[in-house]
Amino acid sequence: MAPMATHVITGAGSGIGAAVARRLHARGDQLVLHARDAGRAKELAAQFPGARTLVGDLADPDRLSWAFSHQSMPEQVDTLLHIAGVVDLGPVGDLTPKTWHHQLNVNLIAPAELTRHLLPQLRVSQGHVVFVNSGAGLAAHAEWSAYAASKHGLKALADALRHEEHANGVRVTSVYPGRTASPMQAKVHQQEGKEYDASKWIDPESVATAILTAVDLPRDAEINDLTVRPGRQA
Repeated sequence: MAPMATHVITGAGSGIGAAVARRLHARGDQLVLHARDAGRAKELAAQFPGARTLVGDLADPDRLSWAFSHQSMPEQVDTLLHIAGVVDLGPVGDLTPKTWHHQLNVNLIAPAELTRHLLPQLRVSQGHVVFVNSGAGLAAHAEWSAYAASKHGLKALADALRHEEHANGVRVTSVYPGRTASPMQAKVHQQEGKEYDASKWIDPESVATAILTAVDLPRDAEINDLTVRPGRQA
């Protein structure tokens, strides 16, 4: 990829998103980091000197248009990396609409809305949209219904977008990491009532390497789907 490419990243505050942001920042690319509010934006700007921020609450996608209309949107976007996500486990018999809405909003509807707003720039640059999905986007297990539904939906969004934008030169990649050592994974273990040992799971840096492999692939090829599984026995 050419120097000074511009990357819009959600979820850059921790885990996989932070690892990707660090790598792109270190090589001198321009970052536009999404933040849920002004306070978080200030923290991210301090963490990544020179980065711009884009503020909007992914949990309230209906208001993203309003939020973006009050900010300067990036004129150039080479890659849009959807890495933010939330998870709340529970049996179908216990999950309330509030729990369903929160996960669907953050994990599916907000990525669709952010993509809609940035598609004009992505078409001009013949850019790349990366959806960091999950193993739960390929198979659903007990107590994972709402999260898995949001991630199955994200796969459908990516697949449809790929077909729609192929003629415009926009590449679309879905990445399906297995369990990755991150604050989200610590929360999952807490909800499962299990002891959390980060050393058993994928290092976020390894997932970042996989993501950047797809982003940096020469233009004559495209990685559509990339599954990343733990390399150690958990």
